[in-house]
Amino acid sequence: MDQEYMKGRGAQIKTENRFLKARYVTDHVEGLDEPLLESPTTQIFVEHAKKIVNEVKSPDLSMMYSMNPYQGCEHGCIYCYARNTHEYYGFSAGLDFESKIIVKKNAPALLEKHLLHKSWNAVPIMLSGNTDCYQPQERKFQITRGMLKVLAQYRHPVGIITKNSLITRDLDLLKDLASDNLVHVYLSITTLNEELRRMLEPRTASAIKRLKTLEELSKAGIPTGVMNAPIIPGLNHHEIPEILKAAADHGAMSCGMTVVRLNGSIGKIFEDWLRKNFPDRFDKVWNQISSFHGGTVNDSQFGRRMAGEGNIAEAIHQLFRAARKKYFANRSVPPYNLTKFRKGGTLSLF
Repeated sequence: MDQEYMKGRGAQIKTENRFLKARYVTDHVEGLDEPLLESPTTQIFVEHAKKIVNEVKSPDLSMMYSMNPYQGCEHGCIYCYARNTHEYYGFSAGLDFESKIIVKKNAPALLEKHLLHKSWNAVPIMLSGNTDCYQPQERKFQITRGMLKVLAQYRHPVGIITKNSLITRDLDLLKDLASDNLVHVYLSITTLNEELRRMLEPRTASAIKRLKTLEELSKAGIPTGVMNAPIIPGLNHHEIPEILKAAADHGAMSCGMTVVRLNGSIGKIFEDWLRKNFPDRFDKVWNQISSFHGGTVNDSQFGRRMAGEGNIAEAIHQLFRAARKKYFANRSVPPYNLTKFRKGGTLSLF
Protein backbone atom coordinates (compact mmCIF):
# COMPACT_ATOMS: atom_id res chain seq x y z
CA MET A 1 0.00 0.00 0.00
CA ASP A 2 1.16 3.55 -0.76
CA GLN A 3 3.06 5.08 2.17
CA GLU A 4 1.04 8.29 1.75
CA TYR A 5 -2.28 6.43 1.92
CA MET A 6 -4.72 8.33 4.12
CA LYS A 7 -5.99 5.95 6.78
CA GLY A 8 -9.52 6.56 7.95
CA ARG A 9 -10.63 7.85 4.56
CA GLY A 10 -12.11 5.89 1.70
CA ALA A 11 -11.38 8.15 -1.26
CA GLN A 12 -7.73 9.08 -1.68
CA ILE A 13 -8.28 11.78 -4.31
CA LYS A 14 -10.32 14.90 -4.95
CA THR A 15 -12.12 14.42 -8.21
CA GLU A 16 -13.05 17.24 -10.57
CA ASN A 17 -16.55 18.66 -10.23
CA ARG A 18 -18.28 18.67 -13.61
CA PHE A 19 -20.43 21.63 -12.56
CA LEU A 20 -17.52 23.96 -11.73
CA LYS A 21 -15.60 26.01 -14.28
CA ALA A 22 -12.66 26.66 -11.94
CA ARG A 23 -10.67 23.93 -10.21
CA TYR A 24 -7.49 23.43 -8.18
CA VAL A 25 -4.44 22.11 -10.03
CA THR A 26 -0.95 21.10 -8.88
CA ASP A 27 1.00 22.01 -12.03
CA HIS A 28 1.39 25.76 -11.47
CA VAL A 29 4.74 27.05 -12.72
CA GLU A 30 5.64 28.40 -9.26
CA GLY A 31 4.71 25.20 -7.50
CA LEU A 32 2.94 24.95 -4.15
CA ASP A 33 4.32 25.67 -0.68
CA GLU A 34 2.33 22.80 0.86
CA PRO A 35 0.83 19.61 -0.57
CA LEU A 36 -2.67 20.28 -1.90
CA LEU A 37 -3.96 16.87 -0.85
CA GLU A 38 -3.83 15.89 2.78
CA SER A 39 -6.13 14.00 5.10
CA PRO A 40 -8.95 16.52 5.67
CA THR A 41 -10.76 17.22 8.90
CA THR A 42 -14.53 17.05 8.90
CA GLN A 43 -16.40 20.30 8.22
CA ILE A 44 -20.10 20.87 8.87
CA PHE A 45 -22.36 22.94 6.64
CA VAL A 46 -25.97 23.75 7.56
CA GLU A 47 -28.58 23.69 4.81
CA HIS A 48 -31.99 25.29 5.30
CA ALA A 49 -33.85 22.80 3.13
CA LYS A 50 -37.23 23.61 1.60
CA LYS A 51 -38.46 20.01 1.61
CA ILE A 52 -37.29 16.68 2.99
CA VAL A 53 -39.50 13.98 1.44
CA ASN A 54 -38.52 13.12 -2.12
CA GLU A 55 -40.31 10.87 -4.57
CA VAL A 56 -38.08 8.16 -6.02
CA LYS A 57 -38.94 7.54 -9.65
CA SER A 58 -37.03 4.37 -10.44
CA PRO A 59 -38.60 1.12 -11.67
CA ASP A 60 -35.93 -1.05 -10.03
CA LEU A 61 -36.31 0.38 -6.52
CA SER A 62 -39.15 -0.73 -4.29
CA MET A 63 -39.24 2.45 -2.22
CA MET A 64 -41.37 5.30 -3.54
CA TYR A 65 -40.23 8.06 -1.18
CA SER A 66 -37.04 8.82 0.72
CA MET A 67 -35.70 11.48 3.07
CA ASN A 68 -32.10 12.34 3.85
CA PRO A 69 -31.22 14.45 6.90
CA TYR A 70 -27.56 14.54 5.80
CA GLN A 71 -25.69 15.00 2.52
CA GLY A 72 -22.20 13.57 2.41
CA CYS A 73 -21.18 10.78 4.78
CA GLU A 74 -18.20 10.34 7.09
CA HIS A 75 -18.40 6.57 6.71
CA GLY A 76 -16.32 7.01 3.57
CA CYS A 77 -17.53 3.89 1.73
CA ILE A 78 -15.45 3.86 -1.43
CA TYR A 79 -18.23 2.49 -3.66
CA CYS A 80 -21.07 4.76 -2.46
CA TYR A 81 -23.40 5.75 -5.29
CA ALA A 82 -24.36 8.92 -3.38
CA ARG A 83 -20.91 10.45 -3.87
CA ASN A 84 -21.98 12.01 -7.17
CA THR A 85 -24.72 14.03 -5.46
CA HIS A 86 -22.09 16.05 -3.59
CA GLU A 87 -21.11 17.70 -6.85
CA TYR A 88 -24.47 19.52 -6.89
CA TYR A 89 -23.27 21.41 -3.81
CA GLY A 90 -20.01 22.48 -5.46
CA PHE A 91 -17.93 19.80 -3.71
CA SER A 92 -16.02 16.81 -5.02
CA ALA A 93 -17.35 13.26 -4.96
CA GLY A 94 -14.03 12.14 -3.51
CA LEU A 95 -12.61 13.42 -0.25
CA ASP A 96 -15.15 16.25 0.04
CA PHE A 97 -18.01 13.74 0.18
CA GLU A 98 -16.71 12.23 3.40
CA SER A 99 -15.24 15.37 4.99
CA LYS A 100 -17.75 18.13 4.13
CA ILE A 101 -21.05 17.10 5.71
CA ILE A 102 -24.26 19.01 5.05
CA VAL A 103 -26.85 18.82 7.81
CA LYS A 104 -30.52 19.69 7.50
CA LYS A 105 -31.48 20.79 10.98
CA ASN A 106 -35.03 21.66 9.94
CA ALA A 107 -35.73 18.14 8.62
CA PRO A 108 -38.14 17.12 11.45
CA ALA A 109 -40.25 20.26 10.99
CA LEU A 110 -40.28 19.75 7.21
CA LEU A 111 -41.38 16.15 7.68
CA GLU A 112 -44.26 17.19 9.91
CA LYS A 113 -45.31 19.80 7.36
CA HIS A 114 -45.30 17.11 4.68
CA LEU A 115 -47.39 14.68 6.74
CA LEU A 116 -49.93 17.42 7.49
CA HIS A 117 -50.61 18.05 3.81
CA LYS A 118 -54.21 17.17 3.01
CA SER A 119 -53.30 15.19 -0.11
CA TRP A 120 -50.77 12.95 1.64
CA ASN A 121 -51.73 9.35 2.35
CA ALA A 122 -49.58 6.92 4.31
CA VAL A 123 -46.84 5.44 2.10
CA PRO A 124 -43.63 4.02 3.63
CA ILE A 125 -40.75 6.50 3.48
CA MET A 126 -37.14 5.30 3.44
CA LEU A 127 -34.75 6.89 5.91
CA SER A 128 -32.28 7.27 4.21
CA GLY A 129 -32.26 6.61 0.50
CA ASN A 130 -28.94 8.36 -0.04
CA THR A 131 -26.47 8.75 2.84
CA ASP A 132 -26.59 7.03 6.23
CA CYS A 133 -29.05 8.66 8.61
CA TYR A 134 -27.02 7.26 11.56
CA GLN A 135 -23.62 8.46 10.41
CA PRO A 136 -21.32 9.86 13.16
CA GLN A 137 -22.74 13.42 13.14
CA GLU A 138 -26.16 12.07 14.15
CA ARG A 139 -24.77 11.51 17.64
CA LYS A 140 -24.44 15.28 17.96
CA PHE A 141 -27.32 16.67 15.89
CA GLN A 142 -30.00 14.01 16.57
CA ILE A 143 -31.90 14.96 13.41
CA THR A 144 -32.85 11.36 12.67
CA ARG A 145 -34.18 10.95 16.19
CA GLY A 146 -36.26 14.09 15.72
CA MET A 147 -37.73 12.67 12.52
CA LEU A 148 -38.58 9.39 14.24
CA LYS A 149 -40.45 11.35 16.90
CA VAL A 150 -42.57 12.94 14.18
CA LEU A 151 -43.24 9.57 12.56
CA ALA A 152 -44.24 8.07 15.91
CA GLN A 153 -46.51 11.03 16.65
CA TYR A 154 -48.37 10.61 13.37
CA ARG A 155 -48.13 6.78 13.31
CA HIS A 156 -46.50 6.83 9.89
CA PRO A 157 -44.55 3.87 8.39
CA VAL A 158 -40.80 4.15 7.80
CA GLY A 159 -37.98 1.97 6.51
CA ILE A 160 -34.40 2.47 7.74
CA ILE A 161 -31.09 1.24 6.33
CA THR A 162 -27.82 1.88 8.15
CA LYS A 163 -24.30 0.62 8.82
CA ASN A 164 -24.10 2.19 12.26
CA SER A 165 -24.89 0.70 15.67
CA LEU A 166 -25.97 4.19 16.84
CA ILE A 167 -29.48 3.17 15.82
CA THR A 168 -29.83 1.32 19.14
CA ARG A 169 -29.91 4.72 20.87
CA ASP A 170 -33.43 5.10 19.49
CA LEU A 171 -34.80 1.77 20.66
CA ASP A 172 -37.58 3.52 22.55
CA LEU A 173 -38.99 5.11 19.39
CA LEU A 174 -38.37 2.04 17.22
CA LYS A 175 -40.20 -0.23 19.68
CA ASP A 176 -43.12 2.19 19.73
CA LEU A 177 -43.31 2.18 15.91
CA ALA A 178 -42.88 -1.60 15.76
CA SER A 179 -45.82 -2.09 18.10
CA ASP A 180 -48.05 -1.00 15.21
CA ASN A 181 -45.96 -2.56 12.41
CA LEU A 182 -44.71 0.82 11.28
CA VAL A 183 -40.96 0.19 10.89
CA HIS A 184 -38.49 -2.10 9.12
CA VAL A 185 -34.74 -1.81 9.80
CA TYR A 186 -32.05 -3.14 7.48
CA LEU A 187 -28.39 -3.39 8.42
CA SER A 188 -26.04 -3.18 5.45
CA ILE A 189 -23.20 -5.72 5.67
CA THR A 190 -20.66 -5.81 2.86
CA THR A 191 -18.03 -8.10 4.36
CA LEU A 192 -17.18 -10.03 7.51
CA ASN A 193 -13.47 -9.57 6.79
CA GLU A 194 -12.44 -6.76 9.14
CA GLU A 195 -9.30 -5.91 7.17
CA LEU A 196 -11.33 -5.50 3.97
CA ARG A 197 -14.05 -3.58 5.85
CA ARG A 198 -11.51 -1.03 7.10
CA MET A 199 -10.42 -0.37 3.51
CA LEU A 200 -13.89 -0.43 1.90
CA GLU A 201 -15.81 1.39 4.65
CA PRO A 202 -13.22 3.00 6.94
CA ARG A 203 -15.50 4.79 9.41
CA THR A 204 -18.33 2.29 9.74
CA ALA A 205 -19.11 -0.09 12.57
CA SER A 206 -17.42 -3.49 12.33
CA ALA A 207 -19.45 -6.39 10.98
CA ILE A 208 -19.49 -7.97 14.43
CA LYS A 209 -20.99 -4.80 15.87
CA ARG A 210 -23.60 -4.67 13.10
CA LEU A 211 -24.58 -8.27 13.78
CA LYS A 212 -24.94 -7.51 17.48
CA THR A 213 -27.08 -4.52 16.51
CA LEU A 214 -29.29 -6.80 14.42
CA GLU A 215 -29.65 -9.11 17.40
CA GLU A 216 -30.49 -6.28 19.81
CA LEU A 217 -33.12 -4.84 17.48
CA SER A 218 -34.62 -8.26 16.81
CA LYS A 219 -34.86 -9.11 20.50
CA ALA A 220 -36.64 -5.79 21.02
CA GLY A 221 -39.33 -6.87 18.56
CA ILE A 222 -38.24 -4.68 15.66
CA PRO A 223 -38.46 -6.35 12.22
CA THR A 224 -34.94 -6.49 10.81
CA GLY A 225 -33.19 -7.56 7.65
CA VAL A 226 -29.74 -7.58 6.10
CA MET A 227 -28.63 -5.91 2.88
CA ASN A 228 -25.56 -7.68 1.49
CA ALA A 229 -24.41 -4.88 -0.78
CA PRO A 230 -22.65 -4.09 -2.88
CA ILE A 231 -21.33 -7.39 -4.18
CA ILE A 232 -17.87 -6.79 -5.67
CA PRO A 233 -16.55 -9.74 -7.68
CA GLY A 234 -13.08 -10.82 -6.62
CA LEU A 235 -13.38 -9.03 -3.26
CA ASN A 236 -16.47 -10.09 -1.30
CA HIS A 237 -18.74 -12.22 -3.54
CA HIS A 238 -17.62 -15.46 -1.90
CA GLU A 239 -18.87 -14.22 1.50
CA ILE A 240 -22.57 -14.23 0.55
CA PRO A 241 -23.50 -17.53 2.31
CA GLU A 242 -21.50 -16.66 5.42
CA ILE A 243 -23.02 -13.18 5.71
CA LEU A 244 -26.60 -14.43 5.24
CA LYS A 245 -26.07 -17.21 7.79
CA ALA A 246 -24.61 -14.80 10.35
CA ALA A 247 -27.47 -12.34 9.83
CA ALA A 248 -30.11 -15.07 10.17
CA ASP A 249 -28.41 -16.35 13.33
CA HIS A 250 -28.69 -12.84 14.79
CA GLY A 251 -32.40 -12.47 14.06
CA ALA A 252 -32.66 -11.03 10.56
CA MET A 253 -36.01 -11.84 8.94
CA SER A 254 -35.22 -10.79 5.38
CA CYS A 255 -32.24 -10.31 3.05
CA GLY A 256 -31.35 -8.50 -0.14
CA MET A 257 -28.37 -7.75 -2.38
CA THR A 258 -27.14 -5.52 -5.19
CA VAL A 259 -23.98 -5.59 -7.29
CA VAL A 260 -21.50 -2.74 -7.47
CA ARG A 261 -21.77 -0.07 -10.17
CA LEU A 262 -19.44 2.88 -10.56
CA ASN A 263 -21.27 5.79 -12.14
CA GLY A 264 -19.89 9.27 -12.74
CA SER A 265 -16.90 10.24 -10.60
CA ILE A 266 -17.14 7.04 -8.55
CA GLY A 267 -15.41 5.10 -11.32
CA LYS A 268 -12.26 7.21 -11.02
CA ILE A 269 -12.36 7.15 -7.20
CA PHE A 270 -12.83 3.37 -7.05
CA GLU A 271 -10.18 2.74 -9.71
CA ASP A 272 -7.62 4.74 -7.74
CA TRP A 273 -8.58 2.91 -4.52
CA LEU A 274 -8.45 -0.52 -6.16
CA ARG A 275 -5.02 0.08 -7.71
CA LYS A 276 -3.60 1.23 -4.36
CA ASN A 277 -5.12 -1.55 -2.25
CA PHE A 278 -5.28 -4.54 -4.59
CA PRO A 279 -2.76 -4.00 -7.41
CA ASP A 280 -2.32 -7.75 -7.85
CA ARG A 281 -5.98 -8.30 -8.71
CA PHE A 282 -6.93 -4.96 -10.22
CA ASP A 283 -7.49 -6.28 -13.76
CA LYS A 284 -9.57 -9.22 -12.58
CA VAL A 285 -11.89 -7.18 -10.36
CA TRP A 286 -12.23 -4.29 -12.82
CA ASN A 287 -12.99 -6.56 -15.77
CA GLN A 288 -15.55 -8.57 -13.82
CA ILE A 289 -17.35 -5.40 -12.70
CA SER A 290 -17.39 -4.31 -16.35
CA SER A 291 -18.88 -7.67 -17.34
CA PHE A 292 -21.89 -6.86 -15.13
CA HIS A 293 -22.69 -3.68 -17.03
CA GLY A 294 -22.31 -4.29 -20.74
CA GLY A 295 -18.54 -3.80 -20.82
CA THR A 296 -18.32 -0.63 -18.70
CA VAL A 297 -18.36 0.07 -14.96
CA ASN A 298 -20.84 2.91 -15.52
CA ASP A 299 -24.42 1.70 -15.84
CA SER A 300 -27.76 3.51 -15.80
CA GLN A 301 -29.89 0.82 -17.42
CA PHE A 302 -32.83 -0.04 -15.17
CA GLY A 303 -32.85 -3.67 -14.11
CA ARG A 304 -29.25 -4.33 -15.07
CA ARG A 305 -27.57 -1.54 -13.10
CA MET A 306 -28.25 -3.07 -9.68
CA ALA A 307 -28.43 -6.77 -10.59
CA GLY A 308 -25.79 -7.07 -13.32
CA GLU A 309 -25.85 -9.47 -16.23
CA GLY A 310 -23.67 -12.20 -17.73
CA ASN A 311 -22.21 -15.45 -16.44
CA ILE A 312 -20.45 -14.01 -13.39
CA ALA A 313 -23.51 -12.05 -12.30
CA GLU A 314 -25.71 -15.11 -12.72
CA ALA A 315 -23.31 -17.24 -10.64
CA ILE A 316 -23.48 -14.63 -7.87
CA HIS A 317 -27.28 -14.56 -7.97
CA GLN A 318 -27.43 -18.36 -7.82
CA LEU A 319 -25.17 -18.29 -4.75
CA PHE A 320 -27.41 -15.67 -3.13
CA ARG A 321 -30.62 -17.57 -3.93
CA ALA A 322 -29.22 -20.79 -2.51
CA ALA A 323 -28.11 -19.07 0.70
CA ARG A 324 -31.44 -17.25 1.05
CA LYS A 325 -33.34 -20.52 0.63
CA LYS A 326 -31.14 -22.21 3.22
CA TYR A 327 -31.11 -19.52 5.90
CA PHE A 328 -34.25 -17.44 5.29
CA ALA A 329 -36.85 -20.05 4.38
CA ASN A 330 -40.21 -19.17 5.95
CA ARG A 331 -38.89 -15.81 7.17
CA SER A 332 -40.19 -12.39 6.18
CA VAL A 333 -40.77 -8.98 7.70
CA PRO A 334 -44.42 -8.22 8.50
CA PRO A 335 -46.20 -5.85 6.12
CA TYR A 336 -46.49 -2.21 7.08
CA ASN A 337 -49.73 -1.18 8.75
CA LEU A 338 -51.01 1.81 6.81
CA THR A 339 -54.23 2.15 8.80
CA LYS A 340 -52.68 3.80 11.86
CA PHE A 341 -51.72 7.05 10.14
CA ARG A 342 -53.27 10.05 11.87
CA LYS A 343 -54.18 11.98 8.73
CA GLY A 344 -54.39 15.67 9.42
CA GLY A 345 -52.18 15.23 12.45
CA THR A 346 -52.50 15.96 16.12
CA LEU A 347 -50.85 18.71 18.12
CA SER A 348 -47.64 19.90 16.50
CA LEU A 349 -44.33 18.89 18.00
CA PHE A 350 -42.77 22.20 17.00
